[in-house]
Amino acid sequence: MTSTRDAESAEELSESVESADSPATQVGDVSLPGLLEALLMVVDEPVEEVLLAQVTERPIAEVSAALTSLAQEYADAGRGFDLRNIAGGWRFYSRAEFAPWVERFVLEGQTAKLTQAALETLAVVAYRQPITRARISAIRGVNVESVLRTLVSRELVAETGQEEATGAILYTTTPYFLERMGLSSLEQLPEIAPHLPELSALESEIGGSVD
Repeated sequence: MTSTRDAESAEELSESVESADSPATQVGDVSLPGLLEALLMVVDEPVEEVLLAQVTERPIAEVSAALTSLAQEYADAGRGFDLRNIAGGWRFYSRAEFAPWVERFVLEGQTAKLTQAALETLAVVAYRQPITRARISAIRGVNVESVLRTLVSRELVAETGQEEATGAILYTTTPYFLERMGLSSLEQLPEIAPHLPELSALESEIGGSVD
């Protein structure tokens, strides 16, 4: 049975295919391995073969064989990432041997200033919480997966349960966010509804932005 989250992933993957630059380009006209790579680059959790087959409009057996071939190709080439079949789905992971450097990079990144994109996403969460990643993306008009990961790692945003209707993860700001903003509660946020906040206040309080 396909879960609500799987259905949401399938919809996101479908949108990726439909957004091809050339209207003459059809799914059947492109390389299956390349298409699978492109799709798996935008997911944040393992994706089942049946969903990938649905989006690519190819037989499940063909998709499975292509994924297995890609995984072996990456392993043989000694790439910095693996394609793994975990928990019934496929996803890219950094290779275990590089974990110490990846961890150092992530931790050091916590001291970096927030980008404009991160500030905008943080503003959306602050004024619309609790809110799902899909709704944040809809408001900003871009994929916010990596930005949300940054905000979560900086402890400015946290996952707080799931939306009852869809099962999607809900995001809210944290006590640390209030601390950095110098607020006692969210009620002290400037009243600017229904508009999103100006970024200057967040920028000055949380550390500015970089490109």
